[in-house]
Formats: sequence, C-alpha cells, structure tokens
Amino acid sequence: MKAVWAMLIAGAGLAAGCGKKDFLEAKPSSDLFIPTTLDDFQALMDKDLVINDMPELGELSSDNYYLLYSTWQGLNSTKERNAYTWASDTYQGQGGVDDWNVPYQQVFYANTVLAGIDDAPVTAATQPRLNAIKGAAYFVRAYAFYNLAQLFAPVYDSATAAGDLGIPLRITPGIDAPSVRASVKDTYNQVLTDLAQAYMLLPAAIPFNNRNRPSQPAAMALRARVYLSMRAYAQAGACADSSLRLYNTLINYNTISTSSPTPFNKTNNTETMYQARILVGTQVLKGVTVAGCIIDSTLYRSYDVNDLRQSIFFNAVPNAKGSYTNNIYCFSGIATDEMYLVRAECYARARNTTAAMADLNTLLQNRYKPGFTPLTASGPENALSIILTERRKELFFRGLRWTDLRRLNKEGYNISLTRVLNGQTYQLPPGDLRYTFPIPPDVINLGGIQQNPR
Repeated sequence: MKAVWAMLIAGAGLAAGCGKKDFLEAKPSSDLFIPTTLDDFQALMDKDLVINDMPELGELSSDNYYLLYSTWQGLNSTKERNAYTWASDTYQGQGGVDDWNVPYQQVFYANTVLAGIDDAPVTAATQPRLNAIKGAAYFVRAYAFYNLAQLFAPVYDSATAAGDLGIPLRITPGIDAPSVRASVKDTYNQVLTDLAQAYMLLPAAIPFNNRNRPSQPAAMALRARVYLSMRAYAQAGACADSSLRLYNTLINYNTISTSSPTPFNKTNNTETMYQARILVGTQVLKGVTVAGCIIDSTLYRSYDVNDLRQSIFFNAVPNAKGSYTNNIYCFSGIATDEMYLVRAECYARARNTTAAMADLNTLLQNRYKPGFTPLTASGPENALSIILTERRKELFFRGLRWTDLRRLNKEGYNISLTRVLNGQTYQLPPGDLRYTFPIPPDVINLGGIQQNPR
C-alpha cells in the first residue's frame, strides 16, 4: 500500500492544476509545493473534480435500472460490464479503479490539510475560516472512508465487526507508514470520530453559494447515514433529527418543471446540504443521455398518478433525467429529503407510528399534486414497509441503494437481484460474497494487503 499511496500523492499533485495555486501542481523535480496559507488549504478542499466525486460500483450493481443488451455490449469499461452482471472477477486484471483511487485521493487531500493548517498564519478574525477548512477536511476524510467501506468491506455487523476486515485507514499524508486493513469496527469508529470533529469545527449555516463545502447540518446528516448503514437505528434517528433541526427545507415539486431534462438548478434546489455526484466518467449513469439505460419497470410503475416524482425524475422511455447535481450526472450528496426518510424509518423501528408517518407525509405533500391525502399505517411494521418503499422511490440513483440492499438483507429481507442479457440470466442472492467488491488488482500487487473473498 505504500507504493499505492505514493502513486496517489503523485496523481494528486499532477491532476490538481486547473488554474489553482502552484502548490497544486508538481515541481519540475517532482516534489510538491506545500500549502501554507488559508487560501492554499481552501483551494485544496475546493478541488471539486476530486473532492466531490463519489464511487459508482454500488449504483452500477443495484436494481434501479436495466441495460439493453446492445447498450451493455457497447460499454467500453470492463468494470461497468462486470459490475452489471455481478461477475466475480470485476476488473479482469485491470487496475486504476477510480472507485478506490478517488476516495484515497480525497483522503490524501484531507490529510494534507489536517497536517499543516494549524501552522497557517491566522488572526482572531480568520480563526472561523481556519476552523471551517479544518472541519471540511475531517468531513471529506470521513465521507471517503465511509464510501470505501460500502464497497470494499462487508456490511457492518456488531457481532463480527471487530474481526471483519475493513479498509486501510490512512490518517497522515506521508508514505512511510505501512498500510494494513483495519477491522470493520475500527473503520466505522474512524468515520464517526472524524464526523464528530467536523461537526465541532464547521459553520452552522449551509454555504448556499458553495455547497461543495460542508456544514454542521451536512456533517450530522452524514452521521445519520453512517449509523443507518450500521443498523444503529436509535443513533441514526437522533442524528437525522439533529440535522433537520438545523436545516429542514423541502422543495415543493409543484414548482418544478415536469418537462425539463434538467429540472433542478441552483435557484430551485433548496434541499441540498452538500453537493456531490457519482463519478462523472461512468458511461451508464448519465440519465437521459443513455437511451439503453432503462428504469426498473416495477419501480417506475410504483409512483401514484398524482406523484410528481415520476414525471420529474424520468422521461417517457423511461430514462432518468437530471438530478440535484443540476445536470445529467447522478447526485450522491446530502439533502433534507433523505433525512426525513431516515428519521421516519427510525421512528417506525422504535414503534412510533404517528411520528414516522408524520415525517413521511411532510415529505410527500411536497411531492404530490395539490390535494394530497396523507398516507396512514395500521402499525409500526406497516409504517416501516411504506417508508422503505418511499425511500427507494425518493432516493433513486443517489448512490444509496447498494448500502440499503446490504443492510436490509442482513435483517432477513431476502432481496434477490436478477439481470437478463441476451437470454442469459444473472442472479445475486441475499448475503452473497459479491456484495463486497474485490480490491483492485494493482492495489493487491503493489501493497500486499489481503483480498476479499468472492
């Protein structure tokens, strides 16, 4: 892993130019300029094409869509073709996998900030800015580790987490320390520790003109997402509640165009607390631009005739339209609708049916045409079923379904996935080892860390 870390550092320096300051580029001697000022460190955290890209493997492998055989054949990415059919050998020997490399590049950027920012010149007037940048670094590192764990570590199980293999946890920018896989328990502990640090340092207000920068509502929301993936529902509900107390605005979809291919923009998108997107290099997850990427028919038909989401999220093919990224790429950031659904689910699991349905109906009344009749539930189990159905309908192509499949199957939901290509059927049964992706071969070859079983 030392060699891999060195490769990432070199890549970070060489790929980060784009008009930023000199320290983001490589010196002729191949050394890197060292950031020293708050402007330097802010520029590093604002490197959008690195910091705000999220892995795609989980969404590629989920059940929200299917590909026409001709579209699948036409993919020039071995990883994307194999992820779609849950092939055991995902990469077929090809390295340079962005689902691994980009998060660790984010970690390197964050570690560079954390290692040096306390030495930056600062005054009483600029201390809040230093805190915000430092908090962003903790947030970015936590997000990166969390996303890696959803793909390359088994689903969190409190009974086995201390012994299950997680991911390498790099917490310094240097390359001399050896990298080993931490346990799943230690991986999640690191994520939660980083988020606690981030929350204490970040500003309370969402920076609406710079939503690529995190805030306290976003940090608390990410904690809720992490706890939900751990099936720690009391903690997830409490964090979602805290996030919503800081910021709870929802978009009234009656104000959104149902005909526009990119219905959301910077003006009307008031739900987003933190802007991020699924890797822009994917050929599949580009919504309306990929005619052969068809929305799962059962999901598409599940929307009520008065539910505006069907016409806002999809066109008539149906393909996906533009998302909260304000363009054709899939949104994988953090928004208030997710927090309403997390809190509703956790209320239902705590057997508080009234509160659970109140949260759900608050969301849905902003999604339906005027005259929406609130949904009712006969009890907590029925409420939970309704909420999970609405969660899938609301959080479509948001990079969350893969984690939901992992955690729900851990609870016995027994969700089996099926693909059919040219008459051949592919299946992914619940609990299959393929729910954890193999670590890329170049990482294994260079770093010598243990591979995941498949």
